[in-house]
Amino acid sequence: MSRARVARRIAAGAAYGGGSVGLIGAATVGLVLAEVQLAKRHVGGGIAPVPPSADGRYGVAFAGPADPLRFVILGDSTAAGQGVRRAGQTPGALLASGLAAVAERPVDLRNVALPGARSDDLERQVSLVLADPTGTPDVCAIMIGANDVTHRIPATQSVRCLSTAVRRLRTAGAEVVVGTCPDLGTIEPVYQPLRWLARRVSRQLAAAQTIGAVEQGGRTVSLGDLLGPEFEANPRELFGPDNYHPSAEGYATAAMAMLPTLCAVLGVWPESDHLDVTRSEDMLPVAKAASQAAREAGTEVTAARAPWALLKHRRRRRLPAHTEPAHTESMGAEPMDTEAADAGAAGPAGPGAGPGPGAEPEPGSEPGPGATRRPA
Repeated sequence: MSRARVARRIAAGAAYGGGSVGLIGAATVGLVLAEVQLAKRHVGGGIAPVPPSADGRYGVAFAGPADPLRFVILGDSTAAGQGVRRAGQTPGALLASGLAAVAERPVDLRNVALPGARSDDLERQVSLVLADPTGTPDVCAIMIGANDVTHRIPATQSVRCLSTAVRRLRTAGAEVVVGTCPDLGTIEPVYQPLRWLARRVSRQLAAAQTIGAVEQGGRTVSLGDLLGPEFEANPRELFGPDNYHPSAEGYATAAMAMLPTLCAVLGVWPESDHLDVTRSEDMLPVAKAASQAAREAGTEVTAARAPWALLKHRRRRRLPAHTEPAHTESMGAEPMDTEAADAGAAGPAGPGAGPGPGAEPEPGSEPGPGATRRPA
């Protein structure tokens, strides 16, 4: 059965309260038990630092008459930034400072993600977000799915929880961008056949998540196929000390993939939602778009006229350097590089900074820290 059909079955089961639609059979599980035990001896061999708090205001140099954008990130340890020691290295901080640079407005970040969380924890996290007395956020980013796979949570349950979370946030008035399940087949100590199985399950769940999120009015960005080749090529640089969570470089790579969609959903990205055939963008049935996105790096899927969806490959830009939150007790601190503030619409400057919105790196140039080129 094709990945598109499997994803559609999972999403349908989630939407209509069907029974458990599993991603793998019991016989297959038995074949990989030995590999699971071997992987457990190696994965997590290091100690991942407790995620630093990155809550605060970013882009204070852009303060003006407009209110700050309110940005919330939800999900698991990846969303929380487990594996890095500095607040500015977490995906929330990277996205908040990038959003501030593009929108030229301050951004107030709140991170409610919980390390070890599965999709069923999104109900609690969304309730926290909606109970905030400051009001509904302008945009939310969700990164979830890896723990559902490792704990063998039924896929229909995972997608149902995610879809409900997206619907609650959209009903409240927040825009939502979902970073779908990462490719667990890239974890270095995992060997065959478990590696093949983990990749298959991860991609099937990512495709089903895409259908569920898009049908509830959210947008998705594929993280699995984005991080996969880069993690395999640079495992020492992109994995953290526990060999499981991303390093600062890995988080920057993921943040660069999500930033264009995060900005586009707020209408501040220089590119429109019109399709660009030169980048293999297309309008497809949502299940086919979800399946293709699960295996293509940094692919965005957004709803079009039902049952169609837009498959987009937005150009990435480099992230601001030196991002640290300006907490309420130290509002004088600027999380962004001062040169970035002076750059205005040209985007962030300084170490690791690159061209303005939508620009590709110059021929022959090397990406800065956390930067990556769009796949051909």
